[in-house]
Amino acid sequence: MDEKTLRALVAAGAVRKIEIIATGARFHVQASTPNGSVTAETRKGKVKTWVTLDAAAKWVRGLGIGGARINLTHWQPGQRELSV
Repeated sequence: MDEKTLRALVAAGAVRKIEIIATGARFHVQASTPNGSVTAETRKGKVKTWVTLDAAAKWVRGLGIGGARINLTHWQPGQRELSV
């Protein structure tokens, strides 16, 4: 789900909780709504990711959300990404 739609859901009060999830050395955001879970995406439809936790948290705060759950289970800070 793109940022514009996610902002509209937050404004409407449809977002129950936000979770910042670490995978490898990157973070992505997942929102829980009454219709299920949605992942933040770029305009091109790819999963929106951040390199640092504070950058992801600032983006969530910019949506108007004051709290988020952080999942660091699969966080590997030293992992390098493959060049595609």
